[in-house]
Amino acid sequence: MSKIKTLVFDFGDVFINLDKEGAMQHALNIFELDIFPEGLIAINSLYERGLIATEEFLEFYLDNFPELSRETVLDAWNGILKDFPNYRLEFIQKLAQEKEYQLILLSNTNELHINWIKENIAFYEKFKSCFDQFYLSHEIGLRKPNADIFQFVLNENQLKANECLFIDDTKDNTDRAQEMGFHIWNIDETSEDIIDLFSLKKHLF
Repeated sequence: MSKIKTLVFDFGDVFINLDKEGAMQHALNIFELDIFPEGLIAINSLYERGLIATEEFLEFYLDNFPELSRETVLDAWNGILKDFPNYRLEFIQKLAQEKEYQLILLSNTNELHINWIKENIAFYEKFKSCFDQFYLSHEIGLRKPNADIFQFVLNENQLKANECLFIDDTKDNTDRAQEMGFHIWNIDETSEDIIDLFSLKKHLF
């Protein structure tokens, strides 16, 4: 087996805790929907890839839900974001100091979420500085689980997939990475924690 040289981390539910189910239900209630229609999902995906600006994104929602205020839409959108435990920052700081692995963050996210994190997570810049590369989908115009985002990471950093471990809580993402030759950990955020990487996945190291 090839030695792992690079660790590629997702952000949400790996470092920062998310409330995916609660936020989804809250949004459905606010927008008075049973399910999210394809049109909204498509707009959200465009926004995550940075293909529409924040103002355009918000205007789309305000045009389609004129009874809602801008603040209500923002609260619904940012409601998924929770806390970022300090011990996870300490974990990545230790890895950065040891310099044993190249560290890459690869996250599907958007400008509104990152702005919320910058305002509410005091150590965001410290966290960001731990990584050799910090890729956010809306900044690079690509998003998981599309193959092109993984190829982008490999090409940009001259990496071999079989020397990388990709860690993500979304199975579609880890399935695609595995197809491309990455070692993977589809982390279960309800029972596993990133700080236990080297004990839970010791067979990879």
